[in-house]
Amino acid sequence: MIDSFTSPTDTELAAAAALAGAEVVRARYGRPHSRIDKGSGDFATDVDLAAEQAILDVIRAARPGDAVHGEEGGRQGAADAEREWLVDPLCGTLNYAVGSRLVAVNVVLRNGPAAVADPFSGEVFLTDGETARVRSGAEGNERRLAPAADTRLVDVNLDPPFPSAPGFRAVDLLGHPGFVENFRPRVVSTTLALAWVAAGKRAAYVTDGGDLSGSVHFAAGIALCRAAGCVVTGIDGAPVGPGGRGLVVAADAGTHELLMAMIGVRGQGS
Repeated sequence: MIDSFTSPTDTELAAAAALAGAEVVRARYGRPHSRIDKGSGDFATDVDLAAEQAILDVIRAARPGDAVHGEEGGRQGAADAEREWLVDPLCGTLNYAVGSRLVAVNVVLRNGPAAVADPFSGEVFLTDGETARVRSGAEGNERRLAPAADTRLVDVNLDPPFPSAPGFRAVDLLGHPGFVENFRPRVVSTTLALAWVAAGKRAAYVTDGGDLSGSVHFAAGIALCRAAGCVVTGIDGAPVGPGGRGLVVAADAGTHELLMAMIGVRGQGS
């Protein structure tokens, strides 16, 4: 909760907003919900909309001059606002719609602090841009995040689109002999997996795509993983940013090197 008589830091605001959205997601889990078709088999639910509104309410109360770009509502606020929040109120909508609890709520100030909330564990993963930690329990206990590749579990996003095909298809990575020898695949279809890499619960995360640095789905997780000390690049090994290609986030350099050798995608200039 935010004390209305004090001005929260951006980090605390990101955490409070993500937790507000997570509370809506948790409270409405298992109840009937309506769907809003977004085309190409994608959809939102009334829970996505309600969670986004809860997040917006928290941000607007503390930072009325900031713009907010939500997955469902698009960009709102002054066109010339110097600060913009990126919001994904329910990452893993399809999971949620079929009764799976593998979902996340992502809130990040563009190029600033970020938070990823797990509605069902009660954890919120947060970063001020320099350090990364996880807060849990009613007492708000915190610990620093420590990436580790010990689990050998690698989450691979198999959701479309696949802009790098045929040069790279995530599904082909799962059948690569080197992948089978070194890792065990997981497919959770939510960017909660990025927080798990930062926390040492996953060795790595791989997804195709374009520039994901400004994505409402990925920006918070990228910020969290960078602050935790993970290796973060595109699938071509280049930095994540304008002109980027997808995402490879690994707990350590060795894991990243192994995955890049299997992926085999090279930069456009090579």
